Amino acid sequence: MQIQFSTSNNTKPGKYHFITKTIVMTLAIIIASYLMSGVHVDNVFVAILAAVVISLLNNFIRPILIVLTLPFTLVSMGLFLLVINAVIILLASKIVPNFGVDGFWTAMVFSLLITVLNYLLDIPTKMKARKDYTADNPFGQKSTDEEKFDDYEDVTDEENNHKNDDRKNLLN
Repeated sequence: MQIQFSTSNNTKPGKYHFITKTIVMTLAIIIASYLMSGVHVDNVFVAILAAVVISLLNNFIRPILIVLTLPFTLVSMGLFLLVINAVIILLASKIVPNFGVDGFWTAMVFSLLITVLNYLLDIPTKMKARKDYTADNPFGQKSTDEEKFDDYEDVTDEENNHKNDDRKNLLN
């Protein structure tokens, strides 16, 4: 589940969007747990459960935490969001059995690593969903032949030309 306020191409997420995001998050958790010694994931099923729990916490608890800590976030110019991400990881480690994070700083580095890995692993999905960009059609809109113009069109207004001639005659 993803809360989406607006998109550039005004499309809704597909019917497999949650499953795709969960798979990407699971892969990110597995890779990050192999890279960090302070994160413990017993098996793939624990990683899947952790991905689902982290996704649910991000969708339901994170917005509440952001509103409650808005002054700190504004003063720190958004850096306090890293603390919120670490708290979400620590909450998930308390909820999911056999998924553990050693401490707050480990959770913060783990959340940064998951964010980077999520971004990198989600690139193919975004590339597939992206509309083709062309120089003639930069916003991905469909155009008809009626909307196209020739390179050089002679646009003259006979009435304006007559008014200009009348003004020239008055000045002379």
